[in-house]
Amino acid sequence: MIRQATTADLPLVRELWRAFEEEIPEPSWHDDELEQDLEWLAGVVENETVLLADDVGLAVALMKGTRLGFLEMLYVRPAARGAGISRDLTREAAAQLRARGAEVIELEVLASNAHARDVYDRWGFESIELTLAAPIDALERRLGERSTGPTLGTIHVQTDDRGAIEKVVTKTLPRLGKSAATKVGEPQNGWVAIEDELCSREPRHLKALAKELSYSLAAVVLALGIEEGAVVRYNLYDRGSDVDEYLSVPEYYGALPPGDVIALGANPTVVARLTGADPQRVRETARTAKSPADLPSAQDLYEQIADAMGVSV
Repeated sequence: MIRQATTADLPLVRELWRAFEEEIPEPSWHDDELEQDLEWLAGVVENETVLLADDVGLAVALMKGTRLGFLEMLYVRPAARGAGISRDLTREAAAQLRARGAEVIELEVLASNAHARDVYDRWGFESIELTLAAPIDALERRLGERSTGPTLGTIHVQTDDRGAIEKVVTKTLPRLGKSAATKVGEPQNGWVAIEDELCSREPRHLKALAKELSYSLAAVVLALGIEEGAVVRYNLYDRGSDVDEYLSVPEYYGALPPGDVIALGANPTVVARLTGADPQRVRETARTAKSPADLPSAQDLYEQIADAMGVSV
């Protein structure tokens, strides 16, 4: 039978609360506040929704504001589970919160409590906010991984026509900014490499020039570089379209949606089609990771990717 607890039930309420804390403990880095919680329950029993299912189940529900209810605690002793007691407690808690003006009920559940999460999913609860945690030592290591190392890059055009490349470079570079030195190499293995001082230190200019070359020459163009001495990026263009972009640590500059993280991985099929590279070698070489420490050095990775695509750096 589900009933509202009274002050006479406080020992039982505290016993069930303690049982829950023992079975589902707080994360180890939280202070032990059990005794404070047990004291707090004295006022809650008098002023909030505290429900008992005989001596085996407990639900504690509060109002937070005028339209929000909060299910603070839901617990059933292990021996009594499977009989629908949790459902009955939650139904009665919801009814009482509705009577007090609640339109929505929130609750918190540990990510590790898979069974409870499955139950709440079936009942229609949805994730609205996520509480994330990171040990400070690990966080500082990660944050310290941002490098002040060199940024550099080269452009590779799939053509033997150096003259056509020079015309596009001469027309485009003044729009990007003053450049101290530009070198258009000799054709090698079907590619012509372009080294430019401005574009080498500014990845956005490297990409802009590569895109313009690809569009103007209707050619396959590769922009390949190292950023901050830590990560490797390439952009592969075909007739002006950016058909593949790779960043060795997709979230190096900050968190991204999962789809964007995936999109910054290499596409070996596209790379093979446009450059003639072995797709398996591209797959093995152009890997991504959560940290630069999980990959070869940026310089080594830069050279390995260039070699896989058949260009010289």
